[in-house]
Formats: sequence, C-alpha cells, structure tokens
Amino acid sequence: MLPLEGMTVVSLEHAVALPFATRHLAEYGARVIKIERPGSGDFARGYDAAVRGGLSAHFSWLNRSKESFAVDVKVPAGRAALERLVAGADVVAQNLAPGAAGRLGLDAAALTARYPRMVAVDLSGYGPGGPYAGRRAYDMLIQAESGLVSVTGTPEHMAKAGFAAADLAAGTYAAQAVLVALLRRERTGEGAALALTMLEAVTEWNGYAVQLAEHTGHGPARAGVGHPAIAPYDAFTTCDGDSVLIGVQNDREWARLAAGLLRRPELADDPEFATNRARVRNRARTDAIVAEVLGALPTAAVTAGLDAAGIAYGRVNDMTDVLTHPQFAARDRWVDVDTPVGAVRQLRPVVEFPDTPARLGPVPALGEHTEGILGELGYTAAQLAELRADGAIAPAGG
Repeated sequence: MLPLEGMTVVSLEHAVALPFATRHLAEYGARVIKIERPGSGDFARGYDAAVRGGLSAHFSWLNRSKESFAVDVKVPAGRAALERLVAGADVVAQNLAPGAAGRLGLDAAALTARYPRMVAVDLSGYGPGGPYAGRRAYDMLIQAESGLVSVTGTPEHMAKAGFAAADLAAGTYAAQAVLVALLRRERTGEGAALALTMLEAVTEWNGYAVQLAEHTGHGPARAGVGHPAIAPYDAFTTCDGDSVLIGVQNDREWARLAAGLLRRPELADDPEFATNRARVRNRARTDAIVAEVLGALPTAAVTAGLDAAGIAYGRVNDMTDVLTHPQFAARDRWVDVDTPVGAVRQLRPVVEFPDTPARLGPVPALGEHTEGILGELGYTAAQLAELRADGAIAPAGG
C-alpha cells in the first residue's frame, strides 16, 4: 500500500510548479483531481506538440497519474460542483493568477475556515502583500528577480538555467509542505493554510550566492560550466572532440592529478598551484596546463587516468545521450506511461519504496474524468445535462 492511498487532492493548477508537486503526491498514492477549463484546459497542454500525435512534452511529463475534471468555475453551477468536490478533499492547492482564488473563495485561508481539517496550499510567484503581490510570475522572470540569472552563464553573457528552476524549486517545496502538514494533521487533527512562493523557493536554492553577497558585497562570478570558487573545475576537450568536466575538490586531489594524468608532480608543491586559492587566483594558467594534457589524449585514456587518480569527472552529454545513458539502463529507470496518444517513455520517480512501486498512471485527456467524478458526487443524468446546458462542463464527447 502506498503511503498516500485514501487521500484526495484537488488542484486548480496550470503550467509547471504546482503540477510538478501534485504529480509526486499522485505517485505516492494520492488521488489527484486536476481542475481544468473546458475546451482549453491547462495551458501547458499547448506549450509544445513534441510527443507523437501532438501531445505536449511538458504536459506529459507533469501530469501522469492524475484525473482531469474540466469545469468552468465562473459559471455558478460549475462553481457549486467544484465546491461539492472540494468539501471531500484532504488537500486543495492552487496556483491561479494573483487574486483569482480569493475572488472564488478558494484561497487557502478561506478554504481552511470552511474546512478546518483541510490542508490548503497557495502557490504564487511573489506571495500576498508587498509591492509585487499582483504581478504575474513566470519561471524566467523569477530566475531574473531572484538573482539566479546574474550568476548563470559565461563571464561575457548571463543566462537563465536550462530548466524551469523557479517552478521546480517551488513545486518541490509544495509537495514537501503538504506531506508535513498531513503528518501534523494525523497528530493534531488540524489542517493548515500554506502559502509559498517561487521567488523564495529558488532564492533559497541559490543560498550560497546570497550568503556570499551578504558577507562580501558581491555574488559569485559567472563561470560557464566552471566553478567560481574551485580550480580546476571545468570542461576540457579530448583529442576525440569529447568534452569532459573534471572537478578537483581539494589539494590532495590536485597532487594526485598532477602526479598521475598530468605527469607533473612538481605542481603539487609549486606555490602558484599548490592550494585551491592559488589555483583560483591563477585559474587561466591552471586550466591551460590541464587543457594541454587532456587535449592530446583520447577520451578513453583521459577517463582511465582520472579514474586512476580518483578525480571526479563527467562527460558533457547532450539530451539525446541522456536517453541512452548506461546508468539509467543498468538501474532500470525508464518506464512506459500511457497517454492519450499511446505509451511514452519516462523516468521513474526519484524515490520509490522498495516494497511498493510508485503509481505510474496514465496522462489524462482533457475532461476525461469529469462525468465520472460528478457521478460520484451524486449528480444524475438530468443534472449533468443541465451542467452542459449552462456551459459548466463540455458537451458529451467534447
């Protein structure tokens, strides 16, 4: 039995942050009912059409194991249906535009006032209050506001992270917060109204840079794939044209690298290179020494030499290399997940219980579960017809 079996999560969600959180809850057994707008649904359904048949890769990745309940909450009958659904939920979460949940009475404070045992979550870009409370927030904008963009990229060009760092940080904390709140409810019987923000989540993840700025007056320098405080720690090209990133964490490792692969043991005692601070100060010369040696060797010789010296390294893979990564294959980390366009390959959850596999249910079609859920709530065929006539739900088959 999965730990969240018997729990119902109702989520008014779109895009990445909250869907990422609720996908984790679904994988550990919760019934996650995703509220979508009839006709269009979560706008992540239209982010791309990369999966065969036109399914969005974003949506496929973020929404397995969920049920889709498509209802127009601005129509009174639709709002009433949603309230009936919410009344039986253990968790209700939302990441609607600023102010939208409050106008509907679906913000965390209003929900827990009506249902004291409920765990309710408001996930937003900036949070209530403050000068940014009403701003719309997207991942790239939050990466910029949080300072992440300023420390990412090369010395010449800043860049955002290559994935939705702010969204995923917030989604991770949201899932964690729900689990902690449910544990507290088991002990006290009390629900919780929780609010968290993308800005605070990703800034916490960037805590080293924040602390550096606090105590030195500046953040870390942009260093591409290198490390601003460690050398050598960068990507180097072999004579085969492969890029290998090596990371020397301490002076003992440097001595081993110098004596082994570099065949220059005297570098371990040279005051210009003997300590990490010296190597950082002389980064260009340090990197040039390493680059000259690695550039003259085939990749196999480089990796063998690094292994022999006990130096951490990684090949710089592109995303197609990841699909055939031998570690994923050896650990059986790929699984087929059903979708409206057929089975697609995805990674298993990062954490699984050894005796109970995570639930990896299908990705739902828009509104696929609407009428079934309404039936569970006691709606008759005549009442369903009325909801369709009011425009609260899509026509049958639509």
